[in-house]
Amino acid sequence: MDRSKTIASWSGGKDSCLACYKAIQQGHDIKLLLNFISRESKRGCFHGIESRLLKLQAELIGLPIVQREVSPDMQKYEEEFKAAVNELRGKDTRSMVFGDIYLLEHESWVERVCGDLKIDALEPLWNNPVENIIDEFLKAGFKAIIVSCKADIMGREFLGRYIDKELAAELKKKNICPCGENGEYHTLVVDGPFFKRRIEITESEPVLKTGFWKYWFLDIRKYRTVEKK
Repeated sequence: MDRSKTIASWSGGKDSCLACYKAIQQGHDIKLLLNFISRESKRGCFHGIESRLLKLQAELIGLPIVQREVSPDMQKYEEEFKAAVNELRGKDTRSMVFGDIYLLEHESWVERVCGDLKIDALEPLWNNPVENIIDEFLKAGFKAIIVSCKADIMGREFLGRYIDKELAAELKKKNICPCGENGEYHTLVVDGPFFKRRIEITESEPVLKTGFWKYWFLDIRKYRTVEKK
């Protein structure tokens, strides 16, 4: 019997969550969620989700989460990524699951880095049509809201919106990937089939941040957990 463990790459968003869920359904034993946060902001990279909210997600799912701070520099990020996986893997871990869908540069990076680490890269969503991924996510009972988006293609009105078929169709009409695979938007999963309770956002504020990209972020200030409907 194979008793090997799997680490799940975790952002708090829909793709990493669905990939982890599918890996569990496929029989993989998830050892922990590995989440990287910005050394500067102390929040999730790109998603902008604060550390304690990501920890709450893991608690509701019932899996341990390990958070590591990383640099924005890609070379340093890779070094920090490898160091974290090597530290946490132990002798029982042979694979790591990721939520990539179709970007070859992401998949190539994952394959190369996991090859260096001598672990298998698991990509449960890879090459699935984006509409099918949205459909599978919703049918499984997951709920997610948009917490950040590129300001040049998506306005602040998208912040806080739930992912659903109507939103996917609206984005497709705008020539935006319905899954946001190119970084058009990022999400926070607030409920799902393996959540013990759901997360309810009670106070938030849109914030515009500028840099290499202009992004709208949903600054989540207050939240609570409630019984599932």
